[in-house]
Amino acid sequence: MLALWSVSFVLLCVWRFSYAQYEHMGYLLGYPEPVQDLYTAPELPKDIPRIQLRLAGEKRKHNEGRVEVFYEEEWGTVCDDDFTIHAAQVVCRELGYSEAVSWSPSSKYGKGEGRIWFDNVHCTGNEKSLAQCESNGIGVSDCKHTEDVGVVCSDKRIPGFKFVNTLTNNINVSEFSTDVFLLLLSKTIQRHKRYNTRVYKNYSLPLPSQQPLVRLRGGALVGEGRVEVLKNGEWGTICDDNWNLVAATVVCRELGFGSAKEALSGGQLGQGMGPVHMNEVKCSGFEKSVTECPFNMDKDSEGCSHEEDAGVRCNVPAMGFQRRLRLSGGRNSFEGRLEVLMERNGSLVWGTVCGEGWGTMEAMVVCRQLGLGFASHAFQETWNWPGAVNADSVVMSGVRCAGTEMSLSHCLHHGEYLSCPKGGGRFAAGVSCSETAPDLVLNPQVVEQTTYLEDRPMFMLQCAYEENCLGSTFSSTPASSYRRLLRFSSQIHNNGQSDFRPKASRETWVWHDCHRHYHSMEVFTHYDLLSNNGTKVAEGHKASFCLEDSECDEGIEKRYECANFGEQGITVGCWDTYRHDIDCQWVDITDVKPGDYIFQIVINPNYEVAESDYTNNIVKCRCRYDGHRIWMYNCHIGGSFSAETEDTFPGLINNQVTHR
Repeated sequence: MLALWSVSFVLLCVWRFSYAQYEHMGYLLGYPEPVQDLYTAPELPKDIPRIQLRLAGEKRKHNEGRVEVFYEEEWGTVCDDDFTIHAAQVVCRELGYSEAVSWSPSSKYGKGEGRIWFDNVHCTGNEKSLAQCESNGIGVSDCKHTEDVGVVCSDKRIPGFKFVNTLTNNINVSEFSTDVFLLLLSKTIQRHKRYNTRVYKNYSLPLPSQQPLVRLRGGALVGEGRVEVLKNGEWGTICDDNWNLVAATVVCRELGFGSAKEALSGGQLGQGMGPVHMNEVKCSGFEKSVTECPFNMDKDSEGCSHEEDAGVRCNVPAMGFQRRLRLSGGRNSFEGRLEVLMERNGSLVWGTVCGEGWGTMEAMVVCRQLGLGFASHAFQETWNWPGAVNADSVVMSGVRCAGTEMSLSHCLHHGEYLSCPKGGGRFAAGVSCSETAPDLVLNPQVVEQTTYLEDRPMFMLQCAYEENCLGSTFSSTPASSYRRLLRFSSQIHNNGQSDFRPKASRETWVWHDCHRHYHSMEVFTHYDLLSNNGTKVAEGHKASFCLEDSECDEGIEKRYECANFGEQGITVGCWDTYRHDIDCQWVDITDVKPGDYIFQIVINPNYEVAESDYTNNIVKCRCRYDGHRIWMYNCHIGGSFSAETEDTFPGLINNQVTHR
């Protein structure tokens, strides 16, 4: 690495000195001198956002490409909706070209990444910056990257044009120019080879020092999971093409474990969401991070689906945690009353854990600590599991876990002074474990694409009122009036390794006569509208009207259907769609003032059903309401962006608790 920087520095110096050496020399005889000082840098009003533009994409000349915008420390794109040659003219002149030749819709130069900064752009052609053109507002868009716009500019440059950095408060200009040169140099050196070995270097905007570049998701045990990497501020997966033990070992060592035990392929530890960042990874084994390994740029996502997500199982040092607890009295080794080894009066004794407040998160930690996978159920009573007679006494109470702890002793719990009014015995905590678990993930694009407002008359809301799906001022609203509802669809996928089934047994489901259906889960989702400082301004909730397989991936058969009091659940590889036009699939915003908000959806909020990963159970969107219309944009799964970006979205980062 030092050698690379040394060479790069020398080349940079040579380039600068060479330029200085010949700068004073004029043009050869017979060539006209260039026109000087014809260009004056534009002065923009203070209220206009400061942006930078560039042309990007593959298979292009220097004067054409996908239009990309740098704003708020992030590169993004421009949507082709309402884009015209006048807008292209503004883009080309802002980049120093004399005029625009043409423009192209529908991501002709490839799909970009990150935010879509401008949508419905209307330019006259005389603006000095794209930011001066009328649009929905910077960052307000309902487009996809398949709609990224491109332009072709004239070869002719504006005489005397000089690049002016309007973002000097955000970027060190000297560092920017040096790094851009090094980037161009590395691309020139590697042009004959399509393997990019340093795509993760952020040339001008380093990530926070504590932000990791690699993480594991979906694993049952410590040191195993689907490999996810951070690129351009967004978490994505690695395709399993050529995935091997060498690359897996680089991942394991990067995360502080030993060498890799297994390199997993085929999405064995659940399928991720979002982009596939890397494919055909080729590690030497000496890299400090898998992000330093060469990979095939041409196939970083094309041809790879999340069915090919790569994973790892690492060799983890034995810490003896398993010897501190046991399951007793169950029908098999995966279930039973929980008994823990604790110090009491100077001696180590086996005893039970108080069942009061015991839940899924605590059971998750127990199953992981025992090496038994995921929690299937958490039990607050274990009268049907007679444990060891000499271990009936309660030795641990008040346990509260986040679900990520390596040992039950790491969870919050009462110390020497226990509190368990019902005592142990039949009221001791118990668990059942499973090697697999479901994993529910909400599709953020569906939320973004289906949002709209409805003014619904009061006489049509009686059933919703009975199910507490309306705002607090409903009862004082005149019968001849209406409630304003923010409506949307939810498409909930099961990306895990086992079916998602309601916790409540079929005979305990609650019949709702008004809507004529059974609720298998009384609260299946929470909907919240938050101010930009995180204050809740409106809320809604959705009982599980009916958990069923609406659609499935190719080759997978539906197993659950609500008709005729059928079994409820979501099969692996299928999804349940709650359409925008059913009752309670909304937030009542009648009393909400116009403004900018954060919209937040949480699935399985009370952890009633165990999942392999709760961190992806939340979707957050930016929302703009003008009193008449509403825009939903930048919808994403919580935790799918870098920590720096997630910090700009108030509310929960994900559905993983630190305490309850």
